Amino acid sequence: MKLNVNMELIRRFAPNGQIIALGFVAAAVWGFSELAEAVIGNETRSFDTNVILMLRSAGDPSDPIGPSWIEELGRDITALGGTGVLTFLTLAVSGFLWLRGERRSMVFLLLSVGTGIALSTALKLGFDRPRPDLVPHGSAVYTASFPSGHSLMAALVYLTLAVLVMRTVKQRRMRAYLAFLAVLVVVSVGISRVYMGVHWPTDVLAGWTVGAGWAIFCALVATWLERRGQIDPEVPF
Repeated sequence: MKLNVNMELIRRFAPNGQIIALGFVAAAVWGFSELAEAVIGNETRSFDTNVILMLRSAGDPSDPIGPSWIEELGRDITALGGTGVLTFLTLAVSGFLWLRGERRSMVFLLLSVGTGIALSTALKLGFDRPRPDLVPHGSAVYTASFPSGHSLMAALVYLTLAVLVMRTVKQRRMRAYLAFLAVLVVVSVGISRVYMGVHWPTDVLAGWTVGAGWAIFCALVATWLERRGQIDPEVPF
């Protein structure tokens, strides 16, 4: 009886969709913790090494697989998770929200991205994992390797932007399309980081996990603020 009462209270204050989202956030925290523990214990070295070398020409680790245009495409894709592109997108959407009169949504977006940057920086400084040394780097690097900042921030920014836009769209297929585009970009950026030899695969997995978890958490906060009338309401289905 007590369990039933508790579950009823949970459903009252957190509908089914939010309960599922909370489950994803908890899974992200657990997944990152397990991955970080494995990385610290050097249990992922074989996996990381094999994946990076799999993306290199046999007998010449300095040469990524595929023709030259694939390498150029990799650099183009990885730029989608770079500081310049993500800053431009965030400010562009913030300006759009400002012009629409959705000032609270704009502030929420800036806070979500800003805290994500702080989280990424803190994790990199805390783990201080060296970059891959198996192959030449395909782009300049300035920070530690774990987690991948490009992967983390791409997941956070693109998923958060998708959620903000999806809140203004009624059609389910349009929402699904926006979610698909966001996930496609996030996955592509992560793969490009490994392809270019600037990150271990586990760096990218960790970045995806933290970025997606933070984006989902921010979406939950947005829902809570909407109920309190402190953020612009979502368009109903």
